[in-house]
Amino acid sequence: MYKDYWGLIEYPFENLPNPGYLYKSPLHEEALTRLIYAIEQRKGAAMLTGEIGCGKTTISRLLVQRLVKRNYQLALIENPCLEPEDFLREILYQFGVETVTDSKREMIHLLNDHLYRNLNEGKNSVIIVDEAQLINSERTFEELRLLLNFQLNDRFLLTLILIGQPELKEKIERITQLNQRIAIRYHLQALDVKEMVKFIFFRLKKAGARRNMFTNDALRRIYDFSCGIPRKINNICDLSLLIGCGESVNFINSAIVEKSAHGSL
Repeated sequence: MYKDYWGLIEYPFENLPNPGYLYKSPLHEEALTRLIYAIEQRKGAAMLTGEIGCGKTTISRLLVQRLVKRNYQLALIENPCLEPEDFLREILYQFGVETVTDSKREMIHLLNDHLYRNLNEGKNSVIIVDEAQLINSERTFEELRLLLNFQLNDRFLLTLILIGQPELKEKIERITQLNQRIAIRYHLQALDVKEMVKFIFFRLKKAGARRNMFTNDALRRIYDFSCGIPRKINNICDLSLLIGCGESVNFINSAIVEKSAHGSL
């Protein structure tokens, strides 16, 4: 609705996990680096946590984007609130393994055979569990731990990546045997004000903007309301551009940001 008014070719502040719009702050770069390190060095398991809206899912999509171009086979579990048998079935489905059995034992055999097949073909198997804090069954967490038993004397046959909100860390810490298997951990913090400004300018430029349309006071108020959470920043900026278009202004000021914040948070 406001693209033409602001001279944009795309909407810059969509809250979608589009890797092309991921602003790689030092925090996001560190998170991605640790996950890639865990996978490349076959560390077994890694965990990424962060507050709602910090960009964890977008990082997972960028991770997938990088790995599919290389010799990896990925199973991306986006709805992990499953019982152990269904979890195994979903992993097999994501790996492209057909199964008609309801036997957990048979599914484990199928997964074992597939992991060895990947090994013999020079492929690395990776399981990424997004929104892992939604797992409520300790039996399912136990199944995840048991997946790490697929290993040789010198390497794991798969890498498990758990991504979720801060409560995931608390859940994992209550399961000592699984907690000890997590070799790499990172907690994604919110952006500081300097990185938030870079985040906004990056997304505007990505969307085709040829100028900045936010005053310094507006930027400070965006940070006050968003606390540096990317999802909140996007909501405020998007509505601000819409209101600014409706009011036919040349720049987004702090008054417009305040209207947007009260209407979007």
